[in-house]
Amino acid sequence: MTTAPGKEDTRAAWDRIASGYDRTITPTHIWLGNEGICRAGLRGGMRFLDVAAGSGALSIPAARLGAQVLATDLSPVMLELLRARACQQGLNIETRIMDGHALELEDNSFDMAGSQFGVMLFPDIPKGIREMVRVVKPGGCVLVNAFADPHKIEFLSFLVGAVQSVRPDFDGLPMDPPPLPLQLADPERLRSEFATAGLKDIKVETITEIMEHRTGKDLWDWLVWSNPIVETVLGSLNLTNDERGVIQETLEKMVRKRSGGSGAAKLTNPVNIGVGRK
Repeated sequence: MTTAPGKEDTRAAWDRIASGYDRTITPTHIWLGNEGICRAGLRGGMRFLDVAAGSGALSIPAARLGAQVLATDLSPVMLELLRARACQQGLNIETRIMDGHALELEDNSFDMAGSQFGVMLFPDIPKGIREMVRVVKPGGCVLVNAFADPHKIEFLSFLVGAVQSVRPDFDGLPMDPPPLPLQLADPERLRSEFATAGLKDIKVETITEIMEHRTGKDLWDWLVWSNPIVETVLGSLNLTNDERGVIQETLEKMVRKRSGGSGAAKLTNPVNIGVGRK
């Protein structure tokens, strides 16, 4: 079992990939953010807290609805990019550097708290969810969007297949224990964590997110900027530059085959959307 990185290490890791994440990842997940807040019933004028906000894939659609948004994240670089994205769209989003395990916020102060691909990465998920529940008003909602069944996440299967072109014995991400991004893949785990934190009227729905990639390089960039864990796994293989080149060439062939040789390849990802009421 690997030891969870410390707060400063985590902050530094996300700071390093923030610009790439903002360029490649955030735009692809704004649709999903909107799906989550609509299911949770967010309306204009509500106070909305985004925990582990990244550069705004959940905060942006919340602000578009007219909510009063506070975006928190451990990474100051991510929040700088979120502010820039909001400014470009004429949106007013407050940001604060904050650890989601210990929110520096008063009890019962938000109408809704949400986290998209954020709390699922916490070393202590129960504590993160309890903190979200604590700061939400009685009757308010908590929303969590997290990756679902890893066997059905197509960008993972594409990555594994491409790596196997140079390392045939590579069998994917180690799953015992599951890597942080897949801690809430089981919808029943998400439901259980919500119930343990005291939420009621819990609903967990698994929907399909569709992402489009026009080239293998586009998919490669999306993968390596998506999360520090991806590069950690690739780094652990000690891949040479030539091997990385072969992996990208293999991804190019896979994307071209999926797209039929023209247009974009569509890859599907199952996502759990959990909503509970305090």
